[in-house]
Amino acid sequence: MKALVVGGTGPTGPYIVNGLLARGFDVAIFHRGTHEIPEIPPEVEHIHGDPHFKETIEESLKGRTFDLAIVTYGRVRFLAEALVGKVGRFVSVGGVASYRGYMRAGALMPEGMPVAVREDDPVVASEEEHRFSYLIAQTEEAVLEHHPEAAHFRYPHVYGPRQLVPREWSIMRRVLDKRPCMIVPDAGLSLSTHGYVANLAHAVLLAADKPKESAGQIYNCGDEIQFTTSQIIETIAAKMGHRFELINMPHQLALPSRPYVTASSTHHRLMDISKIKEQLGYRDVVPVPEALGLTVDWLLENRPEPGGDLEQRLQDPFDYEGEDRLIEAWQQASKAVSEVPFEIASHRPHPYAHPKKPGERDHRNR
Repeated sequence: MKALVVGGTGPTGPYIVNGLLARGFDVAIFHRGTHEIPEIPPEVEHIHGDPHFKETIEESLKGRTFDLAIVTYGRVRFLAEALVGKVGRFVSVGGVASYRGYMRAGALMPEGMPVAVREDDPVVASEEEHRFSYLIAQTEEAVLEHHPEAAHFRYPHVYGPRQLVPREWSIMRRVLDKRPCMIVPDAGLSLSTHGYVANLAHAVLLAADKPKESAGQIYNCGDEIQFTTSQIIETIAAKMGHRFELINMPHQLALPSRPYVTASSTHHRLMDISKIKEQLGYRDVVPVPEALGLTVDWLLENRPEPGGDLEQRLQDPFDYEGEDRLIEAWQQASKAVSEVPFEIASHRPHPYAHPKKPGERDHRNR
């Protein structure tokens, strides 16, 4: 059995490749070859080419056939078209940003996505609403048009080794720099689906294990348990032996939190993963607290350079003087607001009947 993985060297790629090898597949990876990683075993064939353009895809895969293709990288719609008649089974990875309201909460009425978002909830249907989301949704249509028996997986925010923009580093560097506090927007209570690399790869590999059950299906995927922003910060800090004072600010003012919140608002963006659990038997292979700990370990071993490429991608200035000024101004404003007189009853009678003796009327004379 021959399998093609398009990508293979990104966050979930090595887990998919090694999972296929463990299942007895001969595996080839199709990628640009701009970086190689030691997690890919030497028996894996490398097909170097650009998976973003029709002509380079056709040139690289000319005359090749595979029993299974798992496409995690490149322009999936072009790959779906190019592999018609060349693969026995097509499995692809997209993203949850195809849903209406994911990128623009105000596109929905009432504002914000439902909790939780199911696979049959509406996706963006026009470029005018949001071009990026629309293109993701159109790619999903193209996959199932060219491969009606395909399985398509909607990835959430990915975390773990080799993540290109690891929000965890914004938290970790503040620990290493001995910051006593961190700003969180709206008490850090928002929920957004994330997926650890090994868990997401396991989800995708279930399509290889259960081809009949997954044929023609689209699945949300992500960790079974989701932590709030504050819980993520507290878990990472505890792993590193630190404790932050979390400074609660309205989202509009909590500008330093943007790199580690990774959302333009604090509306929930929580995906329903019950379909993949029920149809394919998905369960996390790595629990969330352990996954966050492993992410911390990997980043400590592969520590980003201060001010280097990764921190530039995060767009986190680590401007601690600015953060301190913002915190001081916010605390002064909060104190001033708290001094504005406003009366509200400190005790309210119980709204339900609560008689003390049989036949006696309650406190509302009912």
